[in-house]
Amino acid sequence: MRHARHTLRLNLHLPLATALLACFCAASTSSVGQSNNPQPNSPTTAGSVTVHSKFGGQVFGFDVDQNGSEGVLSEAKILANGNVLAAVETFDQTTGEILDVLTSTDDQDDFVTFGVVGSSVGLVEHEHSISLLDVQRTFGVINPLSGNKFTGKWTPPIGPKHLINQVSRTQGSPNAAIFAYDNSGNFIPYVFSSNVAANTFGPVIHIHDSYNFGSVPPPMAYNTVTNQAILGGGDGCFGCFPEIGIADLATGQFTEFKGIGFGFVNGIAVDSADNIACTTTEDDARVEFYDLNSHSAFDIVLPNSGEYQLFSGADVQYDAIHQLFFVAQPVSSSTPTGSTIYVYDTSGNLQETLNGFSFSNASSVITVHIALNPSTRTGFVDGPSTGQIQGFSY
Repeated sequence: MRHARHTLRLNLHLPLATALLACFCAASTSSVGQSNNPQPNSPTTAGSVTVHSKFGGQVFGFDVDQNGSEGVLSEAKILANGNVLAAVETFDQTTGEILDVLTSTDDQDDFVTFGVVGSSVGLVEHEHSISLLDVQRTFGVINPLSGNKFTGKWTPPIGPKHLINQVSRTQGSPNAAIFAYDNSGNFIPYVFSSNVAANTFGPVIHIHDSYNFGSVPPPMAYNTVTNQAILGGGDGCFGCFPEIGIADLATGQFTEFKGIGFGFVNGIAVDSADNIACTTTEDDARVEFYDLNSHSAFDIVLPNSGEYQLFSGADVQYDAIHQLFFVAQPVSSSTPTGSTIYVYDTSGNLQETLNGFSFSNASSVITVHIALNPSTRTGFVDGPSTGQIQGFSY
């Protein structure tokens, strides 16, 4: 499941749609492992709403507005003449219908949707290809998303030799956490906060532990109460412990402590009210829960996984209204085929098992993402094909 991060590292100078040509995609099948993990109710299946990209291209990032009825996605499709048809589109969360094409290009450019942040603010990167290894990156703001048009630019305080890798997609708070790293060959990681709507920024924090937080981009979450970025780091060696990093986005202080589980951290989310982080790790099909005040932690094994790496979890997201963590499992250990989403409370108790998915980009350039709308108890996730997003309810 870490193929995507390594692929991205190898193609830093290329637009993502071009990098897609170099992406190694593999499919694996295996018998379901055995475990005594109880499940509180019968598994439910994914919903019937599916979003299809307008032009049939691969989805390069998407998100939904938790305070509205729309979502946003970027797509890219390589044409017969070698050009890339790239576009940014909004869609209806209820029907899955594409509502509007905000912009499109037919050259070597592409777009990446970083997410919806703040109060209904969409953020999209435009990658303009000047030449093969010369890419100019700019960032467009859609405020509000329901306006279905770009309304301004976001200008992060980093130079052209730095890449924005992650935006925390924090909604309901004006600020989001941003992770960037040096693209000059040193891969030095940085974090900072931003009010995207206002185009304002906190101090840029240099993370000096590049070994644990720069070898590959670590997953990141944002605690809106403490104004801290929480990062899942580590060197990723098989059987090695991860590192959890905490960056104070006001003071610039960075601390870290050894985590539990084994291998890379694949996904991370934070319950800001209780200062609890939830992670997934690559080598052992485990889900970890951290008290970020005391650094104490416990973990659980994904149901029926037998702790096999094949069944490891990926993205983690948090529903703050219902206090639930959502864990994506690209290769399901609960059904013979497909993918699964597990829903846990903050104490690590399994509340629901959602089956019937196929996370199409588990080993692609853009990794699997769960987007939640807690007010409607619905969500979306990648798949079942590369040009689709599948809805679900919980």
